[in-house]
Amino acid sequence: MIFNKHTAKKTAEVLLQVNAIKLSPEEPFTWASGWKSPIYCDNRIVLSYPQIRNYIRETMAKQIEKQYGKPDVIAGVATGAIGIGILVAEYLGLPFVYVRPEAKSHGRKNQIEGHLEHGQNVVVVEDLISTGKSSLNAVAALKEAGANVKGMIAIFTYGFNVSKDSFDAEDLTLHTLSNYESLLDQALETNYITKKQQDLLAQWNANPSEWNAN
Repeated sequence: MIFNKHTAKKTAEVLLQVNAIKLSPEEPFTWASGWKSPIYCDNRIVLSYPQIRNYIRETMAKQIEKQYGKPDVIAGVATGAIGIGILVAEYLGLPFVYVRPEAKSHGRKNQIEGHLEHGQNVVVVEDLISTGKSSLNAVAALKEAGANVKGMIAIFTYGFNVSKDSFDAEDLTLHTLSNYESLLDQALETNYITKKQQDLLAQWNANPSEWNAN
């Protein structure tokens, strides 16, 4: 869920401003999964804009303290959330670790990089929630290492039902700065898209695996 409408609107505004999110309902992108998508999101782009990355960093950090209190460790999900996760940890004056999709096959064979002690309270930072699979995979690795995962905070979520169901099944709290609905509202308000395009984009979100722009 979003923290509040003001934050969701402001975050959507800055993501569109720097093209971290692109909307193209008539000429959709193709995701790695094979899905045709009228939206492409790469929130790592905000790292190149100091004023915007500072906004994301400070907003995330303050909301973490408000929702969860001050944890012992901030964990970022590799690779997209490593940068923003470090910034949040630095703002809060906390240790940082990051979680790989799977353990390395060489060296120390770590899946979690950094120092993490058994029983420490951890808040996980993500850049984007799509199906939630990779995010929850990171949570599982942290729990297996003995961490007490308090919750997850992400910059943006598509709000797919499959991700909601997955987080509910794991009884894990997810908060995001912005979401798909807020993005469409902001895009329409600023004439980035038309009402017809908004309807098309909403149709995709309701059934992304079967959506066709034509």
